[in-house]
Amino acid sequence: MSVDKDTVRRIAKLARLALDEGRVEPMARELNGIMAWVAQLDEVDVEGVAPMTSVVAQSLKMRADEVTEGGTADALMENAPGGEDHFFVVPKVVE
Repeated sequence: MSVDKDTVRRIAKLARLALDEGRVEPMARELNGIMAWVAQLDEVDVEGVAPMTSVVAQSLKMRADEVTEGGTADALMENAPGGEDHFFVVPKVVE
């Protein structure tokens, strides 16, 4: 894919960027260089490589799913500036 001057102008307009006419040609060269670099990634053999979300193998820390006694609403409401029937009272923000 090749990026020409008209494409650079259109991208700038869509991105709401003010782009001087003198910067259009250098920007087109830069974008073409980036596209060429990305095209090189197609040459990499990734057969048998599992997708990963991080460069470091890690697993999420899990806690035990245990049933607790619950019923701590009174203790939670002690620090609340205002409450009613175990609910926090906040100022009305929608009319």
